[in-house]
Amino acid sequence: MQAFAPLTPQAFSKLRWRCRRGLLENDLIIARYFEEHGSRMTEADAAAMHALMDLSDNDLLDLLLGRKQPATDLATPQVQRLLGHLCQPMAKSSNQSVPHKNATAALPPRRGEGTSASSATALPPSP
Repeated sequence: MQAFAPLTPQAFSKLRWRCRRGLLENDLIIARYFEEHGSRMTEADAAAMHALMDLSDNDLLDLLLGRKQPATDLATPQVQRLLGHLCQPMAKSSNQSVPHKNATAALPPRRGEGTSASSATALPPSP
């Protein structure tokens, strides 16, 4: 294996499949990494990613969020460099708006909201 050899498309595809995780948070962070750095990945990067994928979901999330440092067997320069890229905050583009966490625009209207009284169907009276 040549450490700085670019990853072949087939190897990249297999790595992406291997990186599917059970925690959505891990998936989102890893997917963002692939979008930003996937085209420049080397075999050394892939080996470091494989090492991280051997961790449990919760241990991986702790590393990605910076709650823990990698164990001595994972504390290689390649893994440290990969974690540095994975842990970078998301870059905001100027045309990307981030909704407030309490935003309800995507939620359907509640019963009776957004309809006129004449078009709302009335429920039969309860006995």
